[in-house]
Amino acid sequence: MHFTSEQRLDDGVLEREFTLGEIPGILWTPAPAPAPASAPAPLILLGHPPLGLRKMYPRLVARARHSAAEGFATATIELPGSGDRPRWPAVEQARADLRRAMEAGEPVSDEIVDALVLPLVDKAVPEWQAALDALLSLPDIAGPVGYSGGVISIGIRLALVESRISAAVLFAGSFVPRALFEEARQVTIPLHVLLQWDDEGNDRQAALDLFDAFSSKEKSLHAHLGGHTGVPQFAGDAAAQFFTRHLK
Repeated sequence: MHFTSEQRLDDGVLEREFTLGEIPGILWTPAPAPAPASAPAPLILLGHPPLGLRKMYPRLVARARHSAAEGFATATIELPGSGDRPRWPAVEQARADLRRAMEAGEPVSDEIVDALVLPLVDKAVPEWQAALDALLSLPDIAGPVGYSGGVISIGIRLALVESRISAAVLFAGSFVPRALFEEARQVTIPLHVLLQWDDEGNDRQAALDLFDAFSSKEKSLHAHLGGHTGVPQFAGDAAAQFFTRHLK
């Protein structure tokens, strides 16, 4: 991990941009507490849609600052094929096929969903794990670790294969391949799932079926009226309380 820049935000949060090989990322850590209370901060990995860190930055930094106020460090990385990373023609073709199907009012086929999501999950999850290796080696970061938001299929895979992740907040707002439903049945960590009831790009029943598939003994579904970007502020507050219970 190589830090490329840093700045102190007006609330004292330290923001550091980094690269991990070819992968850009951002780390936010809370303002240091007075000694001797200062201690390494538990970490939340901030997932996001594949729209690029620059476009997602306003929402990511808002989530990071909210988490820092609760004592958490947060970090995110650029997804494969997004931002300044090399284009991914096969996935871009699947994205175009998805747009055409939705604009024509046609059902989105399993083939389109698989072509769009599975390659992203297969590549992104090992990258998240490599980032986690590097982040946990820093002196001001410690476990336990949470995962929040992003492409829900990435969250499912990470929750299944990464034992260092103790709890996850998942956003039910993207297509999920059938194979990931099978993986969801093996997920057992505590889950807090957000669902926008009127999400124009999400199959509500599929989201409910996915929630039912999780095998976690503690899982909660928080459904709110509104479209994809209408998640209310109090939903974020509830997610912060969830992480406080499980990571502190």
